[in-house]
Amino acid sequence: MAERYLRSIRLLAECFHAFERQSGANIRCRTGLTPSQFDIIATLGNTCGMSFKELGERTLITKGTLTGVIDRLEEKGLVTRVTQIEDRRSTLVKLTAAGDAEFKRVFSQQVAFGKQSFVNYDAQDFDALDRELTKLHANLTGCEPKQKY
Repeated sequence: MAERYLRSIRLLAECFHAFERQSGANIRCRTGLTPSQFDIIATLGNTCGMSFKELGERTLITKGTLTGVIDRLEEKGLVTRVTQIEDRRSTLVKLTAAGDAEFKRVFSQQVAFGKQSFVNYDAQDFDALDRELTKLHANLTGCEPKQKY
């Protein structure tokens, strides 16, 4: 029984991968963006821009991959890099007007698509799921559980 957690970890990983496959296929088909590109557009939406460090912390994209994703979005005219005057070592990534239009066009549709996976969940189901995932996250990171994750 000591290895009981392995069954739960496997189920959690299977759920993540299934959601990622389903969501990624929908993103590619509907937008022509990769899931990583969509993640950047979605993260930058409704902001004044973010540094590479902030984007790395707020997305699921590794630091090594982030520069290439930003390069390709810049080639598509969806983001721009702005060097900060007060700290020339810091670069801000911002959506262009075309990037903002793309965010407005695709974000709410993708949220609605993802929501379909939870159609049978009520408020109590979400509360229980949030509670357990928050507890697991705290155990994995060594951080105190937040009230709302």
